[in-house]
Amino acid sequence: MVDYNSLIFEISRQGRVGASLPEGDVPKVALEEKLPKHLIRDIPAELPQVSELQLVRHYTALSRKNHGIDTGFYPLGSCTMKYNPKINEDIARLEGFSRIHPYQSEETVQGALQLMYELQEDLAVITGMDAVTLQPSAGAQGEWTGLMMVKAYFAEKGEKRTKVLVPDSAHGTNPASATVAGFQTITIPSNENGLVDLTELKKHVDRETAALMLTNPNTLGLFEKEIREIAAIVHNVGGLLYYDGANANAILGKTTPGIMGFDIVHLNLHKTFTTPHGGGGPGAGPVGVKTKLIPFLPVPRIEKAGDKLTLNDNHPLSIGRVKGYYGNFGILVRAYTYIRTMGHEGLRHVSESAVLHANYLQKKLVPYFDSPYSEICKHEFVLSGSKQKKLGVRTLDMAKRLLDFGYHPPTIYFPLNVEECLMIEPTETESKETLDAFAEAMIQIAKEVEENPDIVLNAPNTTSIGRLDEVQAARKPIVRYKKGIEQPLSVKVGGIDCS
Repeated sequence: MVDYNSLIFEISRQGRVGASLPEGDVPKVALEEKLPKHLIRDIPAELPQVSELQLVRHYTALSRKNHGIDTGFYPLGSCTMKYNPKINEDIARLEGFSRIHPYQSEETVQGALQLMYELQEDLAVITGMDAVTLQPSAGAQGEWTGLMMVKAYFAEKGEKRTKVLVPDSAHGTNPASATVAGFQTITIPSNENGLVDLTELKKHVDRETAALMLTNPNTLGLFEKEIREIAAIVHNVGGLLYYDGANANAILGKTTPGIMGFDIVHLNLHKTFTTPHGGGGPGAGPVGVKTKLIPFLPVPRIEKAGDKLTLNDNHPLSIGRVKGYYGNFGILVRAYTYIRTMGHEGLRHVSESAVLHANYLQKKLVPYFDSPYSEICKHEFVLSGSKQKKLGVRTLDMAKRLLDFGYHPPTIYFPLNVEECLMIEPTETESKETLDAFAEAMIQIAKEVEENPDIVLNAPNTTSIGRLDEVQAARKPIVRYKKGIEQPLSVKVGGIDCS
């Protein structure tokens, strides 16, 4: 029997063809007449030669190796890997949305502009902001866009502000975004309860502070109860408060960043509003602002002029365009569909269920792992593998062992202020049975660490590729197939080193 777990090169046979193309009806031209010599191969590429059926079976087998939210539980903390309803895909594929072109005239895309205009309005209500741009194509780009508006705002006021404050419990991209935007990043440590240390915050806030970037609930899954005081501390020196929307799944319909005192918000549509996630995109990171920052929003802006919707570039204080065209339209359609399908009460129920699930799972796992914070969590929670580390097993080992149970591991070693961290977010879309089964797997692994640690240290044991040599994989990756060559390295599949 043919093993479709083999590399495609290994099932290749000379002369086998997977496509039938018609004869060309134009004269053949030698490559040498069109391309310089250095771009032409001396010997033909050794491409695999397979039939169409073999090709289909090969790629179908590969697809089954992928872990996704449609195939299994995906408890990545702070990434919110929630189910993407298929109605979103159906609506995004309607011809009126899928077949338009960004260079069409405004008159011919009024429906698309109306959808984006209404989405802006919906997101403004959800966040408590006064206006929203849909241009940024990722959460990190949304962060950068917000910070560039911060910079433009202070430049217009004639103030030189150089510092952005970032708590150590903030979302991981915040310091990078601040640096790319040209600010100096100052880390604010957490207190013993995992919340922003107000004493430390007051030490660093001054007239050079442009903004404080805050994730609330923070990356530990804890709500910053002193958020009003935090806002006052920053605003009293004329600074701005930036809300990272990575964890907005915990507050939908319950509160808004606007109520908390934030001036700028970015949202991750792929996290909170069920658009596709992972693989580098496509994504969307809309940014909302309070009134004083509206002049600096990117252009063009979708605006109403009587009964007509227009794209208006005439905003002289704008930071300019941050994304080609008007954002990732297909993603915006999916988010719009989700919001309209759920409605206000549905979105509120999303957060209630997400918080309930996280606390249920936390309660089941705390007896078996160290828990650095005892408070009720929001949508996610952190555990520590420090107890297991003392027995010679790291958090990474336990994450690898989870693969044997068919689960994607949770986020590990982040946030950095928790030793041997496991950050777990079950989301609202998982059933009690799934949560119970995941908890049982985690509990079994904790027991194995004590009774049979080798099975954890050698994991994964059931996957087609076993434990990689991580240093070798990072420093000396082998990414090219070499026929008939075997090298004495750690992991081989079909005779090919996969480190």
